[in-house]
Amino acid sequence: MNYNGKKFKPLLISDNGEVSDDMIFHYKQSANILTCEYQGTNILKGHLIGLVDKYGNIKMTYHQINQKGELMTGICNSKPEVMDNGKIRLLEEWQWTSGDKSKGHSILEEI
Repeated sequence: MNYNGKKFKPLLISDNGEVSDDMIFHYKQSANILTCEYQGTNILKGHLIGLVDKYGNIKMTYHQINQKGELMTGICNSKPEVMDNGKIRLLEEWQWTSGDKSKGHSILEEI
């Protein structure tokens, strides 16, 4: 599975996350290295970098500057699910490595 050039939008967001409905994640992939840029209502600028395994699972870290001017960091594992329309849904389990270090989950869908 290759994520290069794909865009994802949040479908489900944990209350302790900073992702908003208006965000679009712009994925780029070269070999098994994935990068992404994003921003939205709650996040001024964010980046992620990760590794994609042969099944399309992503192990990543992220950092972002929120509207309060705080630098927030975390880790995330994403598992892909191909929907009936051929688009990808990402089931994510994540944890802050800054702030309260809480855990959460998200679902992103390819647009």
